[in-house]
Amino acid sequence: MNTFWENIWKFPKFIFSVFVGFFLTAAYPIFQLSKNPKILYFVIISLGLISGFLYITFKFMLGYT
Repeated sequence: MNTFWENIWKFPKFIFSVFVGFFLTAAYPIFQLSKNPKILYFVIISLGLISGFLYITFKFMLGYT
């Protein structure tokens, strides 16, 4: 029974490392593109537009005015 609780205690650390690894792996191409200043501006503007679109979409979906 002791090993069961040890495994349960390790689970949040495992989930955290999986999420961090996923986001770092997904963001790696963006970091590579950011070496070129013209592409960096495009990436920043694109991320801003996407986040603004998601904000407006969620705002209307949840009924906030």
